[in-house]
Amino acid sequence: MFDVGFAELFLLSIIGLLVLGPERLPAVARTVGGFVRKARASWYTLKTSVEAELAEADVREPLKTAREELDAVSRQVTDLGREASAGMDPTPRKADKPSPPPGD
Repeated sequence: MFDVGFAELFLLSIIGLLVLGPERLPAVARTVGGFVRKARASWYTLKTSVEAELAEADVREPLKTAREELDAVSRQVTDLGREASAGMDPTPRKADKPSPPPGD
């Protein structure tokens, strides 16, 4: 997050020692350490939840696409079934009736 090296930490500790004094510096360092620990934990939790949401979105998108394609195919099959039903005549025609056997 912050690019702080050893030299910067040493300089900050010297300034803190001069400003706060040797009595209060350890307590302030513990407090700052606690804040840093909480900030890291919050950052880790946020990062984990964002990654989980992204993974869920990656899984959800192909399923949505497959569902849309399946719905389109289902509509096509339904339309073809209706066309086939409309093209068929439920009443038999004369040519469809069996002819009587010869010799009767």
